[in-house]
Amino acid sequence: MKVEDYMIPCMSKKFFGFDCMGCGMQRATVLLFEGEFSAAFQMFPAIYTTIPLFIFIGMHFIDKRRNYTKIIIPFAILNAVIMIIAYFYKLTH
Repeated sequence: MKVEDYMIPCMSKKFFGFDCMGCGMQRATVLLFEGEFSAAFQMFPAIYTTIPLFIFIGMHFIDKRRNYTKIIIPFAILNAVIMIIAYFYKLTH
């Protein structure tokens, strides 16, 4: 069995027939673990901002002594901008 057999399907693609803005995130993560850094970026360009975002969100819940909000908000905005640009690029090309 391949790793792709265990991935969660995109409900947007399944029900409506088109990709969502997060399509490719799981496959890009697998590509990162396999060392395919360029392929991961091509699959989901926001992968390199998503990972630190999730790490800081996790730290926010684990480490209550520090306020991670000043880091999380800019990473979330940057991540959203990259996802939107990549999504419209994917739609037009």
